[in-house]
Amino acid sequence: MKVGIVSDIHCNIEGLQIALELMAPFDVLLCAGDSVFQFRWSNEVVERLREVGAEVVLGNHEETIFSPEGERALSSPRVRPDLVEWLRARPARLDRELDGKTVTMMHSSPWEPWRDYHYPHEAIWSRAAGLDCDVLIVGHTHFKMAQRFGSTLVINPGSAGDPRDHRNNFRLSCATWDTTTDAVTFYDYDDPTRRFLSHSGQM
Repeated sequence: MKVGIVSDIHCNIEGLQIALELMAPFDVLLCAGDSVFQFRWSNEVVERLREVGAEVVLGNHEETIFSPEGERALSSPRVRPDLVEWLRARPARLDRELDGKTVTMMHSSPWEPWRDYHYPHEAIWSRAAGLDCDVLIVGHTHFKMAQRFGSTLVINPGSAGDPRDHRNNFRLSCATWDTTTDAVTFYDYDDPTRRFLSHSGQM
């Protein structure tokens, strides 16, 4: 089985669409949160995730936009209530089996405090060896990661919408995971929303 993985789309429908094209064909699509911004909504991103049957968890930006702080953003007449309710109904954590392997997906750290940023080089990830899953999928940092700790494979696809990873020259990224071989393939690509900045030398 080929599993497509995206995270931290942050309203970037163009970035998400390229990711879907690069990963295709895939059997399952997983999204590790932050599909939108905390004060900005995207009908296009949420609708596309729903269209392709993505399994989505909520991130810290969804937590904010669905709180009283986000009421103003969601009150816009352009925001589709059906899409708001669909995303609001997604869980903060997903535990499921894929092709005989147990998968846990959440947006950020599996250890409290949940919103902490843990980058690939940090020693804290060694604790993943004690988790009760074959694969842990996270987002949050926007940094790509595919490392095994004990019997647990930790995957972070990077960001499909808001590049921050200097290791790939601040490009967007997504990933696929082969459930048979455990191979993780990353796809790096330019952010289509930043063409002007790139050409004008302002990046």
